[in-house]
Formats: sequence, structure tokens, C-alpha cells
Amino acid sequence: MTERTALHDVLDAGIVCHLAYVAEDGTPRIVPTGYGHEGDTLYVHGSTGAASLRGGAGAEVCVNVTLLDGVIYSRAVFHHSVNYRSATIHGTATPVTDPDAKLHALHVITEHIAPGSWDHARGPSPQEFAKTAVLALDLTEAAVKIRTGGPGEEPEDLTPDRVGASWAGVLPLVRAWGTPQPCRHLPEDVGVPDYVSLRGPQHGPQ
Repeated sequence: MTERTALHDVLDAGIVCHLAYVAEDGTPRIVPTGYGHEGDTLYVHGSTGAASLRGGAGAEVCVNVTLLDGVIYSRAVFHHSVNYRSATIHGTATPVTDPDAKLHALHVITEHIAPGSWDHARGPSPQEFAKTAVLALDLTEAAVKIRTGGPGEEPEDLTPDRVGASWAGVLPLVRAWGTPQPCRHLPEDVGVPDYVSLRGPQHGPQ
């Protein structure tokens, strides 16, 4: 697997990223937000009044997506760790202002977070569209870190008198979608559509 493939795999599997930027007062800030990506472009969005969107526009930012896959237990606390997949992107966040490009970016984000929704939910009204800001970040400057496997061990902890002294191994973290919970305003005869009920490993992030 190439690093570029690994990068896209992590971004495909995540839903929330953390956007780090420098605020107007010079202090570093970080906020969670939904995202979407297409090709070599990552999109994040939010309110036009959000400090993160204002502070990140045209500035150097950093975006991270991390997925926890398990906790590693070792015979020595020094080697306790986690299995994870992580993607970090650095670059200049470019405001997406062209109406068609902005609408496309919102489509990408929506379909990443909630596949199938764009074709079934109402699109943004002119007022909603005007209140939404979108930033684009090129994926060229990106780093992927992945940790898999069992614990590291010191030779002295693998001797016959120590090897069974404490449990060692991996406690995997398994994520699964729950049963859809309808909105209280939804009529009782409206069933759960396939694009919601079938969301899972083959349809969306895990």
C-alpha cells in the first residue's frame, strides 16, 4: 500500500477532523469539524461567523484525522500503547467562494458524512448558502502514521519467570452503527430508507 492510498483510506474511514489554526490574537486553536475529500482536495465547512473558518481562510493550517483501533497491553507500562491510523495535512486553507465550486464542496462533505442524503434532503437555501463558509486544503503535504500489531517487549520481560506475570496483548476497538432513531416530527409510516439503514462498512466510515 502506498502512502497516498493509506491517506485516502484514513480519510474515507473518518468523519470528524480537527482543524488547527492561529487565531487573530496569535494563540493556537483547534476545533473538531466534519469534512469531505475528493481527489487531492480536503473540504471543511462551518458558519461564516466561526472563528475557525475566519482564522483559517488564506492561512497556514493543520488538519488531523485519527482513528483508534485498539489498546495495547504490555508486560511493562513503558510499552503500553494504542493501535491507530492517523492522517495529518498541512497547507494553506483556500476559501471556496465560487458558487458552483462551493455547492460542489458541500455536496462532497454531505455525501462523506451521510451518504445518499444529498439526493433526498432539501438543498441549501440562499440564506443558508450565504451563512456557510467552505475551506479547501490541498492534500499534497500530508503524513500518515499507522500502528498495528501487538506489544513491544523487553527481553527481560520474556524470561520464563516473567512472561506470565501479567497479561499482554491487544484489546481491539470495534465500532458499529446503532439502530436509526427517527425524529419526533417524522410520521410513523415513514420507514428508514436504505441510504440510512444500510450505512456500514461498505457504505461509510467505520
